Amino acid sequence: MTIERTVPATDGDERSMLDGWLEYHRETLATKCEGLSDAQLRTASAAPSDLSLLGLVRHMAEVERIWFRKVLVADDPGPIYFSDEDPDGEFHLTEADTWDEAHATWREEIAIAGRNAAALGLDDLAKGRSRLTDAPITLRWIYLHMIEEYARHNGHADLIRERLDGTTGD
Repeated sequence: MTIERTVPATDGDERSMLDGWLEYHRETLATKCEGLSDAQLRTASAAPSDLSLLGLVRHMAEVERIWFRKVLVADDPGPIYFSDEDPDGEFHLTEADTWDEAHATWREEIAIAGRNAAALGLDDLAKGRSRLTDAPITLRWIYLHMIEEYARHNGHADLIRERLDGTTGD
């Protein structure tokens, strides 16, 4: 399956640009994972780090859930992969952890995020609170934070992918 990324419009309104850039970065992460085996996706970047492409996808599923569910609409179904006992659980992989499961979970969280965001305007305040700040947070802030989060982790993904098989590119 080839993943198609669309560069966001250069002349759109603010909302379409934010949606476009967030989707672009989501698809960039998917592109970095494309064509690799589960074993490759579980391969850590470099000792002692547990950072892997599969771990990044699991992490971003958690991030989507936290920001677009827990913070934006105060729906807290709890974490997917981490716990109080293992706060970095999304990065602690076993042979049983697969791309199919992580990808499906991540895509489901993205779909829920889209539905929750579509119901609100950019200036609408989140109903929940963030551990980053005690100040009220707008949907606009969440979009910008998510774009930043993906962009940072896509840099990690780029380096991990290059290390795995030499593939480079944006």
